[in-house]
Amino acid sequence: MTVYRERGLAALFFIGVKQAGRREPETATAQAKIKTQKWKKRMKKEKSRPAVFLDRDGTINEQMGYINHISRFVLLPGVAKAIALLNRHRIPVVVVSNQSGLARGYFPSELLDAVHALMEKQLAQKGAVLDGIYFCPHHPEAKEEKYRQNCQCRKPKPGMMLQAANELGLDLARSYLVGDRWSDLKAAAACGAKGVLVLTGYGRGDLEYIGPRQTIQPHFVAEDLEQAAAWILDDLGVSAR
Repeated sequence: MTVYRERGLAALFFIGVKQAGRREPETATAQAKIKTQKWKKRMKKEKSRPAVFLDRDGTINEQMGYINHISRFVLLPGVAKAIALLNRHRIPVVVVSNQSGLARGYFPSELLDAVHALMEKQLAQKGAVLDGIYFCPHHPEAKEEKYRQNCQCRKPKPGMMLQAANELGLDLARSYLVGDRWSDLKAAAACGAKGVLVLTGYGRGDLEYIGPRQTIQPHFVAEDLEQAAAWILDDLGVSAR
């Protein structure tokens, strides 16, 4: 699995230096490492924090099949508002996404990076920030050997959530996973989180044709991410204001 970015004091420090276009002095490097260590220690101490894990395609952006061109990334209405709402309540928001298109050779890793950068930019323009982006590039029948494996991170397996919980100091038992596929609900169950199905993307079809045959059922069915975020805050006993 790949971690695209973690948000925190040290991460923001490095990004600022890079954007400034100047060489980072050794003292700054040492200071950043200290900040990183302190940040990770603080995150682990806050182990009781619940988080909201989000599927990407069909939940955050329009379901287009494989996003094999930057122009195919279209943010869904209300998504930025929903994430900003969770941000205001200091609830970590982490993307966990299967991206087997890499394994199948449908697009290069550079495009995936560009899509994630665009996603973060569009969210930031509306006051929303992600705490992490984790994706699984594997598939058992991958064209590229480095991606050809039966991994533990491809949903419905819980590897991405387990890694995020360990690195970001999250309590999975009090967390939520929101997605438009039944595999997202199964992944939630596998890591002990509550699963929320959104009816965007494949959600409506999965609810009608896949769900009735499944043992695992969603804790809540939402029209979209905005409704899902409101329900999560209510479930946590937090005012949505």
